[in-house]
Amino acid sequence: MAGARQVMKAQAINANNLANASTDGFRAELVHVSSLEDDNGLTSTPDLGTGMVRTTGNPLDISVDGEGWIAIQTADGKEGYTRRGDLRVDTLGQLTNAVGQRIMGQGGPITLPPSNNIEIGADGTVSIQPVGQAITTRVVVDRIKLALPDKRKLQRGDDGILRLPRGATADPDAKVKIQTGTLEGSNVNAVGEMLKMIDLARQFEAQVKLMDSAKQNSNELASILKLSN
Repeated sequence: MAGARQVMKAQAINANNLANASTDGFRAELVHVSSLEDDNGLTSTPDLGTGMVRTTGNPLDISVDGEGWIAIQTADGKEGYTRRGDLRVDTLGQLTNAVGQRIMGQGGPITLPPSNNIEIGADGTVSIQPVGQAITTRVVVDRIKLALPDKRKLQRGDDGILRLPRGATADPDAKVKIQTGTLEGSNVNAVGEMLKMIDLARQFEAQVKLMDSAKQNSNELASILKLSN
């Protein structure tokens, strides 16, 4: 039964990976099984490998060039890390990604004043052309927080966001650069996840057969004991 439960949990993780195969910046979850006899024998860790980068031409689309992460504000107000770079400005002037996660700057979430256009530099610097100003006028508003936290300490939450333990935050790292007009896709290998799904289904079937065999053996043993009495 413990083995069957583990396979079901692994299948749920696998299904979530597959469902996010086309989600920009998504990081797959890797399953590790240490024991089939223990309910705690299944653990998972984030796959920190990179996804395919595609060119969009949108000046608000960014992707991390090499290693590094974009700092965001999570739903609980703390700091998390993502590679999702489909940025936009909401009705309140807040710089967010496509799922509404606020982008962190040097002193907190970035808020932009009304502007005609926005430019993002390779170092994350966000500059604008203020409304009513000449097209050549550029004003630096903030700089996107780009960090390089220790990979060994990153933990993946149920929301798919990576965090450091106990609410710790990483310092900005000038070595991390971004490319504008590009987006990094998911690092999920859809074919590989489909094969895992088939393999897990077979494992679950095998575990159920073992339980059926155990039940049958128990019934037969009970019958033998009755006859002996």
